[in-house]
Amino acid sequence: MRDRFNWLLPFYAAVGALFLFVPFITTFGYDGGEFLYVLLAIPIISIALIVLAFFKRGRLRLAVLSMLVVFWASSWGLLKNALEVRSEVRWLFLSRHYKAKVLAEPVPANGELKHIEWDGWGFAGAGDTDVFLVYDPSDSLSAAAKNQAPGKFNGIPCEVYKIRRLESHYYTALFYTDTSWDQCN
Repeated sequence: MRDRFNWLLPFYAAVGALFLFVPFITTFGYDGGEFLYVLLAIPIISIALIVLAFFKRGRLRLAVLSMLVVFWASSWGLLKNALEVRSEVRWLFLSRHYKAKVLAEPVPANGELKHIEWDGWGFAGAGDTDVFLVYDPSDSLSAAAKNQAPGKFNGIPCEVYKIRRLESHYYTALFYTDTSWDQCN
């Protein structure tokens, strides 16, 4: 057998990181999933790859070590974008449920947009952070979603950190910590 570098192994590491990360972030929530992924998945996979590399020789060892580097880089990218990854996966699989739920809400009399709680996280002493799913029939939040700047937007009572578009008419509104739809600081 020839000693050659297997280019598929680093690719498998990237795909493996994604397939490992998604269940963590969707099952255990935004902050819990990140914490467990860093505490469990990264060390276990890293040790397994280092041990595997120790038993390999030549270019195959280099390929296994490149898997480790690609796994770390992929994990870093996924952790950096964990909220977006979580939202995309949830929307992909559960959008019908959430659409029905937000559309079932009564029309607010005060000009606010229909909304439901979408996500949230926090820790005792650090405060809670809330994300709301917002139904905007006029897509007036589309500019805010493109801009990615914090601000106060029509139909939302508080200033928010970020508006993100899921699809036409549906957005997430990430509120500042210890600020919620009904509790503006």
